[in-house]
Amino acid sequence: MDGKSYCVRLSNVSKSFQTARGKLFAIKELSSTIGYGIITGVVGPDGSGKSTLLRLLSGMYVPDSGQIEVLGLSPIEHKEALSAQLGYMPQNFGLYEDLTVEENLRLHADLYCLPKNEREKRFRELLAMSGLSQFMKRLAGSLSGGMKQKLALSSVLLSSPKLLLLDEPTVGVDPLSRRELWKILFDLVKDRGLSVLISTSYLEEARYCHDILLLDKGEKLVQGSPSYLEENAKGIVLLIHSEKMDSKELLLNVSSDPSVIDHSFEGKYIRILLQKDKKDTFLKENEKFGIVAIPGERKIADCVLSFYPQKQQPALSSSKEEVALKEKRKERSLEKIIVVEKLSRFFGKFEAVKKISFSVNLGEIFGILGPNGAGKSTTFRMLCGLLPPSEGKVSVSGFDLRTSPASARSRIGYVSQKFSLYTNLSVYQNLLFFSRAYDLSGEKQKRRIASVIEEYELGSVLDMDAGRIPLGFQKRLAIACATLHDPDILFLDEPTSGMDPQSRREFWIRMIRLSRRHTTLLITTHYLEEAEYCDRLVIISRGKILIEGSPQEIKKPFQTEDNPTPTIEDAFIGLIEKSREEN
Repeated sequence: MDGKSYCVRLSNVSKSFQTARGKLFAIKELSSTIGYGIITGVVGPDGSGKSTLLRLLSGMYVPDSGQIEVLGLSPIEHKEALSAQLGYMPQNFGLYEDLTVEENLRLHADLYCLPKNEREKRFRELLAMSGLSQFMKRLAGSLSGGMKQKLALSSVLLSSPKLLLLDEPTVGVDPLSRRELWKILFDLVKDRGLSVLISTSYLEEARYCHDILLLDKGEKLVQGSPSYLEENAKGIVLLIHSEKMDSKELLLNVSSDPSVIDHSFEGKYIRILLQKDKKDTFLKENEKFGIVAIPGERKIADCVLSFYPQKQQPALSSSKEEVALKEKRKERSLEKIIVVEKLSRFFGKFEAVKKISFSVNLGEIFGILGPNGAGKSTTFRMLCGLLPPSEGKVSVSGFDLRTSPASARSRIGYVSQKFSLYTNLSVYQNLLFFSRAYDLSGEKQKRRIASVIEEYELGSVLDMDAGRIPLGFQKRLAIACATLHDPDILFLDEPTSGMDPQSRREFWIRMIRLSRRHTTLLITTHYLEEAEYCDRLVIISRGKILIEGSPQEIKKPFQTEDNPTPTIEDAFIGLIEKSREEN
């Protein structure tokens, strides 16, 4: 360690990129040190510079100015010597999906020039650590998201690095797999003294880190241990509800208050993170809503969020067109808009979905949760009409998907997990293309395009290529395109994956508004705290429904004396572990 207490040192480092609008700084005059033998978390919203920082440390990028030292070496001047001591796992790690687990490991062993007499021992150690031993002959493309990340991490560890750089390794991974990945990292630090630098968009994961570096627009906001952030946090938590309106209506009314940093649901309450000195002002300005407030417990995610400059949440009002649509659909509010009966799907002899049944009411926010490989995506694709069922019936907006697929699909909008619009077209050109695809023309076309531009705040990026706008804007654009024709049902597959917390907050406010217009929303998500926004949900494992009900109904069986207020994550993990034990 050369007698130094740090493995990384940055002194006034800047990195910029030339764009059509001029020079953009991804990292700006950043100074920091990263300690040996600990897990350091890099946290920040979209565009904060997390990925750029890791690429600078790996030597992939050259800084405009400043000094970088990694393990006592310069990433630019000593790139080859450093690469032998560094393990770098980018967001899209290069697994070969048409090769088996074993073949991927052997290929990366060749790339790292691992001596042949050491390989079998290293393979056994890494496979035992990752739990992949029984999947040696399985194609990497057939692995679940969590298993792919474990294979990628195992491949990086073949070189026995001293420093591990991980760029958002838990994005799109279910809670159980996330927990298993973190356990692997803890063991690596404890048993091997490995140093780990990890970026994450799951703020609650900050509690697993020994040190946390908060970035915003390429600049350091603060750096310290979780306890340091808790001691210096700038926010307080209130649990509120109203005696005059339901929770979602209350949330729509208070979410644009400038003192609100963040919000979520916690049972019957809305959980509000407020600026520390604004509690009395908030309660006074919103007393007309009949708010009852009690103190809430502050979490590490609240502490992290409290350091960020607050983006004002727009006050959202309804147009005459939206009011008319809401009244029209209100007449059908008790209608079961989706009915699923004994739905199954086989891939060869493998039964991915096993005779599941449920129904969804008009205007509900309905969640489908489950671990990677549980059958969620397969179920989702059958409900959208993208995949024919092997057995059973699906009725969507009164149309049978088997006999009237085109009529059913005309009533739905679909947003896939991966950005699937035209990246080489501008934002406006995408809106124009999809409006025509939905047979919109004339004044109605102009009115609907103008409406979604305003609703999803796309005005500032209309002329930019869709592939070049930030992730949060891409998600907004995808939803805007999917709702141009005012569908009865909107399917959203992992819509907030990779989004920063502020973008997720805006997303859910918009989704609540849509549901208030009696648009039905079907959502899958790995952010389990977001399940609290759902009216009802199902949890699926191994192709079967384990439980169905409201968030409160699903959490109730897991109440204990030690845990009187369980979370959705507590219920999820309990159900999945019980299911695995039974199987």
